[in-house]
Amino acid sequence: MVRDGIYYGAGLGVTALLLGWLAGPIWFLPPLLLAGFFLWFFRDPERLVPAVAGAIVSPADGRVTSISSAEVEGRPRRRVSIFLSVFDVHINRSPIGGTIRRVEYRKGLFRNALRAASADCNEQNVVTVQGEEQTVTFKQIAGVLARRIVFDKREGDRVACGERVGMIKFGSRVDVFFDPDARLQVKVGDHVRGGATILALAPTAVAAGPISRQEQPLRNQWSLVSPGAGKD
Repeated sequence: MVRDGIYYGAGLGVTALLLGWLAGPIWFLPPLLLAGFFLWFFRDPERLVPAVAGAIVSPADGRVTSISSAEVEGRPRRRVSIFLSVFDVHINRSPIGGTIRRVEYRKGLFRNALRAASADCNEQNVVTVQGEEQTVTFKQIAGVLARRIVFDKREGDRVACGERVGMIKFGSRVDVFFDPDARLQVKVGDHVRGGATILALAPTAVAAGPISRQEQPLRNQWSLVSPGAGKD
C-alpha cells in the first residue's frame, strides 16, 4: 500500500471515533467508510513483469480508450491512451527498461480525461525513457478528480521494465507513445494492468519473428520474471 493511504485512512479513522463519541453512533459510519475507500484506493499490488524482448508494457491499470497516430518532437509515433477510473490501481510503472532522458511537468486544466483534448490541455507530466532497442514516451495526465501527479524518478535514473515510478491520485489518464512500426498487442476497449500487460512489441522484436507458443500460451500471458521486480 502507498503511504498516502495509511495517512488518509488513519486520519479518517480518528475522525470517525471522535464523531461517534461526540455526536453519536450514526456519525461514526461515513468517515469510517471513507477511510476504508482510501485504504483500498491506495493499494499497490505486486505484478509479474513480462520477460519478453522488446516488450512495451502498460504504465497503468485502466481501459484502452483510443489508439491513434501522433507526433512527438517531430517524429511519427503511435499513441495508446489509457483511462484510469477511481476503481483502478493508480500506481504508474515504466513501460520499458532504460534511462530516463527527459521529465517535463506541464501545468494545465483538470478536464474530463476521457476527452482527447485533455492530452494537450490538462495538467500532466511527460516522461521519456530510452532503452537499448527503443525510446518510449508516456504522459501522466490529471483528470477531473486528479489533483496531484507524483513522479519519483529524475532525469538520468535507470529504471527496469515495469518498475514503479509514481502515481496519479484519483481518476486520470496515461498516454503512451512509441514507434509506429511496433506490433500492437491490445485494442480499444481492452482493460490493461500496469507492468503486466504488453501493449506492443518493438520493431526489432517483430523482425525477429513471431512469439512461440511456449512464450505465449494465452493472450497477454508471458514468460515472467520475479513478482518483486521494480519494487520500491
